[in-house]
Amino acid sequence: MRAQFVLSEIGVGLRRNLTMTFAVIVSVALSLALFGGSLLMSDQVTTMKGYWYDKVNVSVFLCNKSDAESDPNCAKGAVTDQQKDQIEAELKKMRVVQSVDYEDQDEAFKHYKQQFGDSPLASSLSPDQMQKSLRVKLKDPEKYQVIATAFNGRDGVQSVQDQKGILDNLFGLLNGMNWAARMVMALMLVVALMLIVNTVRVSAFSRRRETGIMRLVGASGFYIQAPFIAEAAVAGLIGGTVACGFLVVARYFIIDHGLALSQKLNLINFIGWDAVLTKLPLILATSLLMPALAAFFALRKYLKV
Repeated sequence: MRAQFVLSEIGVGLRRNLTMTFAVIVSVALSLALFGGSLLMSDQVTTMKGYWYDKVNVSVFLCNKSDAESDPNCAKGAVTDQQKDQIEAELKKMRVVQSVDYEDQDEAFKHYKQQFGDSPLASSLSPDQMQKSLRVKLKDPEKYQVIATAFNGRDGVQSVQDQKGILDNLFGLLNGMNWAARMVMALMLVVALMLIVNTVRVSAFSRRRETGIMRLVGASGFYIQAPFIAEAAVAGLIGGTVACGFLVVARYFIIDHGLALSQKLNLINFIGWDAVLTKLPLILATSLLMPALAAFFALRKYLKV
């Protein structure tokens, strides 16, 4: 009987404040969709870092004949075979180094043609203008500075370059976008909480006569509060379900179909469905508990029982 009464009161409350309930559902849905989106963005950045950092090389570029005239780092002339062998041997002995591959001028020219064959500059280059280099694979990409410190300024070394620096700029941009989404999400959560509090306050005020009668007949405080808390929880749960739908639809149309980024951007390792599905229970739990707690604390102030 009590459960039936609470359920009937939930229906009455939702219908009585239909406009505000709809606003609560929309604000909760948007804020939790942004919440889930920011979590997925973090997962995506982490996945991309793991994928790309594993492929990062440190390149030790060696001096050639043309560098001796134009680059002060190569003032002593082109690298000799003895210098190259010594540098390669020292690299292989370093604990942070996983592997070292030598790329001569012909291989460098071949790789350049593969990557920039459509460039007008490619037709004017020849293999003897390319630089010899040692491609160093690190066990930990964060240890680039160890290689740079050890070999920058060495005879025969033109420069030491880390591909990770290019990727860091990209990941910095993605992280910035992620934090911007989190700030908007926080703002939307505040709006949602304010709407929930106002909805509960209006509902409690409109039913002050019923709650007064319930007090007189000895109803407990929780029994009086339960319909209001349940109303907020139901509205929040509906909003959370909509937010989950947003995330599933976005993953389906943006990555798999529609825009089909997974097919167009083969170089990006996108997160899978498992990352999305593991976030949905968290979103639903948040959508249920957040409005219920907000309503509970609001009732302590606006509904004296």
